[in-house]
Amino acid sequence: MVTSPIKTQTADSQALSWDFDFFTSSTYSLNLPKTALFGTDGIRGRVGDILGAPLALQVGFWAGLVLQKHSGNPGVVIVGQDSRNSSDMLAMAVCSGLTSAGIEVWNLGLCPTPCVAYLTSISDAIGGVMISASHNPPEDNGIKFFGANGAKLSQRLQEEIEAGLRGKGVLPANKLAKAQHYTRSELVRDYLAGIKNPLQAKLNLQGMRIVLDLAWGAAVGIAPAAFREMGAEVICLHNKADGDRINVNCGSTHLAVLQAAVIENNADIGFAFDGDADRVLAVDNMGNAINGDYILYLWGQSLQAAGKLPGNTIVSTVMANLGFERAWEKQGGKLIRTAVGDQYVQAQMQNMGAMLGGEQSGHILCHHYSVTGDGLLTALHVAALVKQTGVSLSELAAQSFTTYPQILKNVRVEDRDRRLGWQNCVPVQSAIAQAETDMGDRGRILVRASGTEPVIRVMVEAADAALTQHWTEKLVSVVQRHLGC
Repeated sequence: MVTSPIKTQTADSQALSWDFDFFTSSTYSLNLPKTALFGTDGIRGRVGDILGAPLALQVGFWAGLVLQKHSGNPGVVIVGQDSRNSSDMLAMAVCSGLTSAGIEVWNLGLCPTPCVAYLTSISDAIGGVMISASHNPPEDNGIKFFGANGAKLSQRLQEEIEAGLRGKGVLPANKLAKAQHYTRSELVRDYLAGIKNPLQAKLNLQGMRIVLDLAWGAAVGIAPAAFREMGAEVICLHNKADGDRINVNCGSTHLAVLQAAVIENNADIGFAFDGDADRVLAVDNMGNAINGDYILYLWGQSLQAAGKLPGNTIVSTVMANLGFERAWEKQGGKLIRTAVGDQYVQAQMQNMGAMLGGEQSGHILCHHYSVTGDGLLTALHVAALVKQTGVSLSELAAQSFTTYPQILKNVRVEDRDRRLGWQNCVPVQSAIAQAETDMGDRGRILVRASGTEPVIRVMVEAADAALTQHWTEKLVSVVQRHLGC
């Protein structure tokens, strides 16, 4: 267990607490949108629009009250952040709100999102907060919450926090005692040991050359250390914390640089993280992209062979490729689909006792080792799988399944209400119906508003590439014409 900070140490700042009267007088002055603040992964948006220090301060305060109410004790809250230029500002504001609500704060500083989740789960903390917009561009940021068990905070508790922000929360009868704020960056090493030691006891990665694309983000220090301590030769790309360049043409959303580096360096494998390292995509030794579907299939096979996959079930989302699903069914397995978002995958896994789940985008959850999606943990296990089998990742992927042609396009829709209400657009619904009738059982269509970016995502998948291309272009055109900016 992680122990409490030594009480004789000096707290970082008494100024992190605000007068209780401040919250009672200004809570209702926030200019909030009519639509819900919390999306599929916390509160996220362009810094300077809705998201700024005033909102973060209030979010910290109301989150502190809600977490304390449901935990039954004051406890502590663990806070981490990625490398964005706005992360310091938002983290300080959230911490100020938490300490004003009587919550002691352990501030980790720069660290991956799953580090916050892990440390929350093994300590007496009543919750965790991560300041990050994950894979989004540098000008965005976000606030993610975790419960005491390290899992994403339930929708019910998120709604309670939002109710407080909208002037519908219940304030304590008495003023709260102000709590302290401590810098606890040393705890990040406990996270590293926690994800590395179970593997290191069984094998090492000596003899493997691995390229890491760290996306100028939260994993710049910890990921290279993890692989080197496991014995691998490590080559790093984009390996400084840089708020101006986080995720820009690099990381898990832009694999081209990593693919070239793997070939150039004759590497065994490459891994690309996003800005907060809760997701990862791989590149095999031939330079081919290996997405979350392949990672789930290969890890699932390994767990299945070891008798560690209850019901031979993998939980994924509606984005999972049909080729993956049908190949897994031939292996005697079952694929359960959820809405897009790792919180939905996680909830379904908990409901049915599943041990492996994730998303095509690279959020992978294995409950044998973690309570939440963890890019670094996943990368270590994929590398270990290659080392254990003695088979290259390109061969393992080739032996698994062939994907159906799938195209995903993003249509930018800045208007929040129009974006979230896209299902009320008759021309879009008519175009979808026409496409579904034409494709029949030869393919499928998914149109949805992103919960993390100001876009509507259009996905078309079919056994025939020409059919996929035709209906993608048609649907994107209709969405742009009737909903786009």
